[in-house]
Amino acid sequence: MMRQGGHVALALMSSLLLLWLHAAAIEVPQDPKILQELKQPPTIVKQSVKDYIVDPRDNIIIECEAKGNPVPTFSWRRNGKFFNIGKDPRVTMRKRSGTLEIGFRSGGRPEDYEGEYQCFSSNDLGVALSNKILLRVSKAPLWPKEVLEPVVVTEGTPLVLPCNPPPGLPPPFTFWMNSAMSSILQDKRVSMGLNGDLYFSNVLAKDAHNDYSCNARFLFTHTIQQKNPFSLKVQTTEPYDEASYNATDPYGGRTLAESTPTFLSPSGSESSKMVLRDEQLLLECIAAGLPTPAIKWFKKGGDLPGRAKIENYNKTLKIINVSEEDAGEYVCMANSHSGSIRHSIFVQVKAAPYWLDKPTNLVLAPDENGRLVCRANGNPKTNIQWLINGQPIDSSPHNPSRQVQGDTLIFRSVQIGSSAVYQCNASNEHGYLLANAFVSVLDMPPRMLAPKNQLIKVIQNNRTFLDCPFFGSPLPDLRWFKNGQGSGLDGGQYRVYVNGTLEIIRARMEDEGTYTCVASSMLGKAENQVRLEVKEPTRIIRAPEHQSAIRGSTVHLDCKVTSDPSLPVTVSWTKDDKPLHLGWRLKKNEQSLSIPNVNEGDEGTYSCSVRSEIDEDSASARLTVLEEASLHPSVSSALPPDRPDPPMDLDLSDPAARSVRLTWIPGNDHRRPITEFLVQFEEDRWESGRWQDLSSYPGDLNSVILQLNPFVNYQFRVIAINSVGQSTPSRPSPRYKTSGAAPDAIPRGLRGWGSKKDNMEISWEPLLDLERNGPNMHYSVWWRRKDAGEEWRNVTTAGPKHVVHNTGTYVPYEIKIQARNEFGQGPESNVVTGYSGEDNPSAAPTDLRVSKADSTKVNLHWGPVDLSSVQGEFKEYRLYYWRESSLVPGLLVSKEKNTKGFYSVVAEPSGVLSDLVPFSKYKMFMVVANSGFEGPPSNTVEITTKEGVPDAPKFFRISRRGFDTIHLQWDKPLEPNGLLIGYQLKYQTVNASRVGRHQLETFLPNVTEFSLRLPDRSTRYKFFLSALTQVGAGEVFAEESPHFTNEVVPGLEICNLTVEPNSNYANVSWRHNFPVGSSEFVLEFTLDSDKSVNVVPVKQPPITVADLIAGAMYHLRVYSHELNSISSKSITFKTKAAYIDQVDIATQGWFIGLMCAIALIILILLIVCFIKRSRGGKYPGGGCVTGFAKCLVRDKKDMALDAVDHKDQDGSFDYHSDEDNKPLQGSQTSLDGNVKESDDSLVDYGEGGDGQFNEDGSFIGQYTVKKDKDETEGNESSEATSPVNAIYSLA
Repeated sequence: MMRQGGHVALALMSSLLLLWLHAAAIEVPQDPKILQELKQPPTIVKQSVKDYIVDPRDNIIIECEAKGNPVPTFSWRRNGKFFNIGKDPRVTMRKRSGTLEIGFRSGGRPEDYEGEYQCFSSNDLGVALSNKILLRVSKAPLWPKEVLEPVVVTEGTPLVLPCNPPPGLPPPFTFWMNSAMSSILQDKRVSMGLNGDLYFSNVLAKDAHNDYSCNARFLFTHTIQQKNPFSLKVQTTEPYDEASYNATDPYGGRTLAESTPTFLSPSGSESSKMVLRDEQLLLECIAAGLPTPAIKWFKKGGDLPGRAKIENYNKTLKIINVSEEDAGEYVCMANSHSGSIRHSIFVQVKAAPYWLDKPTNLVLAPDENGRLVCRANGNPKTNIQWLINGQPIDSSPHNPSRQVQGDTLIFRSVQIGSSAVYQCNASNEHGYLLANAFVSVLDMPPRMLAPKNQLIKVIQNNRTFLDCPFFGSPLPDLRWFKNGQGSGLDGGQYRVYVNGTLEIIRARMEDEGTYTCVASSMLGKAENQVRLEVKEPTRIIRAPEHQSAIRGSTVHLDCKVTSDPSLPVTVSWTKDDKPLHLGWRLKKNEQSLSIPNVNEGDEGTYSCSVRSEIDEDSASARLTVLEEASLHPSVSSALPPDRPDPPMDLDLSDPAARSVRLTWIPGNDHRRPITEFLVQFEEDRWESGRWQDLSSYPGDLNSVILQLNPFVNYQFRVIAINSVGQSTPSRPSPRYKTSGAAPDAIPRGLRGWGSKKDNMEISWEPLLDLERNGPNMHYSVWWRRKDAGEEWRNVTTAGPKHVVHNTGTYVPYEIKIQARNEFGQGPESNVVTGYSGEDNPSAAPTDLRVSKADSTKVNLHWGPVDLSSVQGEFKEYRLYYWRESSLVPGLLVSKEKNTKGFYSVVAEPSGVLSDLVPFSKYKMFMVVANSGFEGPPSNTVEITTKEGVPDAPKFFRISRRGFDTIHLQWDKPLEPNGLLIGYQLKYQTVNASRVGRHQLETFLPNVTEFSLRLPDRSTRYKFFLSALTQVGAGEVFAEESPHFTNEVVPGLEICNLTVEPNSNYANVSWRHNFPVGSSEFVLEFTLDSDKSVNVVPVKQPPITVADLIAGAMYHLRVYSHELNSISSKSITFKTKAAYIDQVDIATQGWFIGLMCAIALIILILLIVCFIKRSRGGKYPGGGCVTGFAKCLVRDKKDMALDAVDHKDQDGSFDYHSDEDNKPLQGSQTSLDGNVKESDDSLVDYGEGGDGQFNEDGSFIGQYTVKKDKDETEGNESSEATSPVNAIYSLA
């Protein structure tokens, strides 16, 4: 009894462990802020194909793109060695990418770059690897020159004309043509084989030609090469007349000797063929004989696969996407009335590795657990190898939180700093798969992902969800509070989901309030609030009803609504699911729709919809318009179709062990025929109350036989279905209990494995509930030692496992299982093989020794162990090695142990240990390992590696740059790999794709900086720095000098250029991302009329530019003064026209009144003067009038002129404030920019000075006065140019 309880406890622990492993990973939300802060190891997102064939005429591009945070850096290995890109001027790497571009403009051969490439993408958190990319250059070799003798053959005999195309890469496509460039006609007698040869089953006299030519087309170069033509001569025993040939008599009325069929290809009676899974299988049989034999194909033991196609006149069998079941013996048979012959082809299907469970990225919080699973299948069986950051995991530093269990990596209690990229390599002799999956250990305080203080409105009595998305690592605990009081909400009508959502099962008015969700962890807490308002539902309480109305009458369709007072609602009507346009005839109010004078066009289905912001309701009714004579009491034919009524009166009859007859009466179909009945069942033993679909039947049946499972207490119901929808379910039938029976199913997942060295656990999956067929379910398990001739031992148990004790260590067992219940036994399973547990290997490798040690690798040799001493599945010889010390004085090293495995079962095993650090002392020993344990250690060996070239300098950068100086700084390598003797600096000028010759500088080992004076400010350099030991120069660190003003700098831009133009000035603004104070800017104006260009240097936007031409079109752009290539987009604008008051004063009332007053005064003066003169008085009338006119001129002269915009003659502009151009008081700005003093003298219109003025055409003239004459003589003046004088003279 205790043993059985222990089994149950162990099963429970296994289930909990499985749940623990599945639930450990963190799912990171796709929130931009979180993703921006999230540190992520590199992930390869794009790479070239594994087998990469390139065109020799093009540049070579090897793709490698990756993402990560921090941004990854890239390096490459070629043929397993570091590929130094900086040393090869033809090779460049794209910025922020690992893609290589190899150019040949300056010479070089693409063939020199063939090889195996692998990309490494790394950042602070790990290293991701691309596939190994095999780069090969396409080849199209010429056909070898040869002299072909004429082929002489006797008529009726077979013939093969060989093609033997040159071996291209990829292989060429072959075809046969004649000298007229026409294809050789092929049929069942003459055809081309898969190898390109031309086969004649029998030669006829008409085949005699001298131009049989094989052609090879090369896909990459798009060239066709032609072989020298064959000349075929046919010897005949009887004369051949072409006129006597016809399709029914290929021999032209002559008699030829017949021959039995033979095979031209393949030869012999049988052959074999190996093909890989998912590839294409091509089998070929070409037969000779006279008459021409017919070919038939079949497969022994079964039919040809459905994917098989017969081609090439039945001579070729093609199967695409081959699978394992396509393996077997295929037979081709050639027969004619002269006989028959067969050939068997034995097809083997192998498989390159393919994924069953590909590892995926894993994000964990500190102290959490997780696992990576890498399962692949193949034939032969795949070998799984784990790597970490590109290095074998066995040779990586020991990590107690990580455990390798075959195809699974298990992580327990991970810590910050253990993030890495793991690689799984699944391989066999036919290929490999490589997958990267990172494990990222993330700690992040809790944070809320939803907007703050949301308002949620819900309908009363509805199920309600309050969302509170959150994130943190480790995953925070979330609690809800209402109105900031009480304990957390969970239970009762509240339910909290793992994603933070609070469910209120039924919202009531008292549930209104403010809800606060609080997420807390050891790193802090975060909270958010949601305000909930509960509203009354929006409902139609009086809906429209189906109506039949006489044409010409008035119809009222009701739609009375009730809703929450705080929610505005809208009521809308549709007719036949289309919006209803009311127009002038239809009337709508708050409670109904009125349709007066109905006609046939009003007939249809009317729907009333009421909608608030959170809910809606609708109701429909059909209106039928009748002629007066058609009005009958019954109008059912006018009703719309509807779903059927449920079936009735379910009855059970004809009971049997596993069946029963169910009969029912169909309900009303509501004007649409029933098309289907769905029968459902419910059983009360395992899932009581849950209805499940059993079967469907045509709509014309109402009595069916139901096929049932044993030992189930059934009840049934039926649903009717028509084109409108499903009916409600019928009432359940009476219950029907089937009798029990022995199980029909076999337990799945049978396996045997050892949890201890002397036991074997046999486990399986229990049968499903409906597979039990009866009570008291038990399982009978049998086992025996494999190949030992033992009798079967067995046990019967109710649980899902059984443990066999005292088994011995790693013993193979045969296992089988059978289910049984009270009614009998089920079928037995197939026999599977399991193994008992493993133990520590008992023997150690002997005589571990080293040979051929150089700077980075050594050759190892050791004596093997007896495989029986491994006491488990032999995995590898595992070498432990560590760096004891460095021969460089004062250099401290890590003595952490590394491991490397060697799989070898030969009599004298050996291996190579690589990736050692030069100039160091190492110690090592070896053990043998099975799947779970290691054996005792071998003897310890100490070695010293030779001096090597140093690593790259720790850093190399341009720390400061002046106008004419570049200052370089670096630091010594982390691993000098020997005694440093100095540094070597090579540099060359670069200008786009052109480079200058190398210049060399050398430095002592204590020098770590260098200043280079530039001959020209625009000169750019590329630097190559390496450290030196006695062995030579080490890894190169390459660096380029910074950008100059005429070069494009990524990331900097000028954008959003805007202009607000006025008549003679414009406000200009733009945006940029230059560092503060790093650049000034230049505004470039182009006048559209004459294309003249003017520039204005400025510092920062915005700016006001003055002295523009009114009404002119300009083009404007802004660029950086220091980096001229960084410019905004050009925009076009037009200034406004000059502002001049264009009001016609001739139409203004004040002007008309003023003119009338002036005219009246002049008239009065004339009358007075005339009266005076007529009385004989001497009144100086001319002087009077002249004085008045002078006053007018004086007033006009003192009036201020309107402002006019000015532009310099050279087209340039000033930008200034409005205060700059204000004239001094008492002066005014002229059109040419000069300032004149105000003058009250009458010089302008006296002493010969012509004083002209223009007042909108209302007063135009010239007024002249001679100073040397008395005013009394003015009336005798003869100057007729003045209108005043003219009037005076007239007077």
